[in-house]
Amino acid sequence: MSSVSTFPTVLRQLLRTHQAFLSYAARHVHPLDLTLPQYDVIISLGNTKGMQPKKLGEETLITKGTLTGVVRRLEDKGLVERLASKKDGRSQIIRLTEAGRAIYEQTFPDHLTHINRLFDDYAAEEVSKLEADLVRLHQAILTARGDSAEELADEF
Repeated sequence: MSSVSTFPTVLRQLLRTHQAFLSYAARHVHPLDLTLPQYDVIISLGNTKGMQPKKLGEETLITKGTLTGVVRRLEDKGLVERLASKKDGRSQIIRLTEAGRAIYEQTFPDHLTHINRLFDDYAAEEVSKLEADLVRLHQAILTARGDSAEELADEF
């Protein structure tokens, strides 16, 4: 177990890395006149026929309240549409419009290349270890938060 004195340094690095990553990802997205959450919705819907809002929230990690506004702004831009579910008329399906699908198809491969550049200097085993460490940290956070075993299982 790490000494308590190392936690402020680790926490600072984690937050700095998170902020730097978001800034780096945004460089590729902002020229599209989109925010990162808006682009997250577009790429989450990209290879689907649409999703119910709850599933979309799980896929994007955007909170329900924030997701409503993000989807509304994407609707205003003509990039997504809401349709009544064929299975249950009370629920909605959110899907990309033709314009939204075009943005996805034209930009997603380049976005992946942009993000993957971050790992150019990593060996495959280093990426695997980083992923395992992040999963372990995420599990520790969920446990400390008091999430149930089912909620922990749903996260993975």
